[in-house]
Amino acid sequence: MEFGFHAVLMEKLHDMTLNAQFIGGSEVTTLEARLQEVLHVRHAVTCANGTDALQLALRAAGVREGDVVLVPNVTFWATFEAVVNVGAKPVTVDANLADGGVCFEAFEQAIREAKPKVALIAHLYGWGSARLLDLRELCRKHGVILIEDGAQAFGVRYQGEAIYKGAHISTTSFYPAKVLGAAGDGGAVFTDDAELADKVRRLGNHGRTAHYGYGDVGWNSRLDSLQAAFLNLSLDYIDARIASRREAVAYYQKALPATGIQLMSAPAGYEENGYCNVCLVPESEVKAGLETRLKAEGIGFGNIYPSVMSSQPGAAAYLKGHFGGQVGEQLCASVLNLPLFPYMTEAELQRVVDVVGTMLGGENAR
Repeated sequence: MEFGFHAVLMEKLHDMTLNAQFIGGSEVTTLEARLQEVLHVRHAVTCANGTDALQLALRAAGVREGDVVLVPNVTFWATFEAVVNVGAKPVTVDANLADGGVCFEAFEQAIREAKPKVALIAHLYGWGSARLLDLRELCRKHGVILIEDGAQAFGVRYQGEAIYKGAHISTTSFYPAKVLGAAGDGGAVFTDDAELADKVRRLGNHGRTAHYGYGDVGWNSRLDSLQAAFLNLSLDYIDARIASRREAVAYYQKALPATGIQLMSAPAGYEENGYCNVCLVPESEVKAGLETRLKAEGIGFGNIYPSVMSSQPGAAAYLKGHFGGQVGEQLCASVLNLPLFPYMTEAELQRVVDVVGTMLGGENAR
């Protein structure tokens, strides 16, 4: 466990305050170097938050006003919002019910017919698409820049490597609820392309080429040093945290099927990070009843995510098209996320299973 975390953090913050180390400095450069090493990427550029990371990636990729960008229909609003905020035209792509990623066939059709400059995919639930390599290759073949939103993917391994490895450009978020979370907001952009990395760094620091020299119109999106210090300390414990999350996943995967509930699991080739448990409860009345029971028992739950991008009221004025069917709506209506966090005890996990089993009348009902 992490009994020394608080004391070390307080000592770090005390020293940084005495030295007025608030923006930039050794904590930020150390964090970026550690991220490069852990994730097997050549360049890691930190920024203020995960949404900025997406916007920086889009701008660095050359997206301009009026360009078409493909967006998953099942994702967090920031993925869609970032496209709009850089002046591009978002086109949504339907989901794959098996892994939560984009439907490959719909994505391929969108590449051919919508002719996007950039495509965004999101690695949801603590893993990625079963056809990740196919998606990357398809974009290379058609000259489309692929940006991978990995906000939920820190610690995910694909074919034995960090999921960010091999991506043309990818992003993450250090929002506190993430697997690697800060004490506030933070984000990062990853790439092996030195020119892209330089562009991202410049855009996130007012477009600076020198302290009072500006080669671009950017904005202020620097990760502050205090967040970097927190993240550096968290990285010392991240392996144990992820291991405990994976143990919780394994417990649920072993115990929950007996309750009659359907679980979504990581596709072959993935080692998930334990970001969230994903149950599929397609019957709306059963799902509502289970949520009511969990709430009554004081057990938290979530729905990542309850509705698709194309149905959001805020999307209506910007959405330029959709490819695929309505699998995304089906997925959003079915997802129920049970508690999953570092160092969950067996008693906590079994209590969740018992409540679910009792409600659904499965073999684990007591």
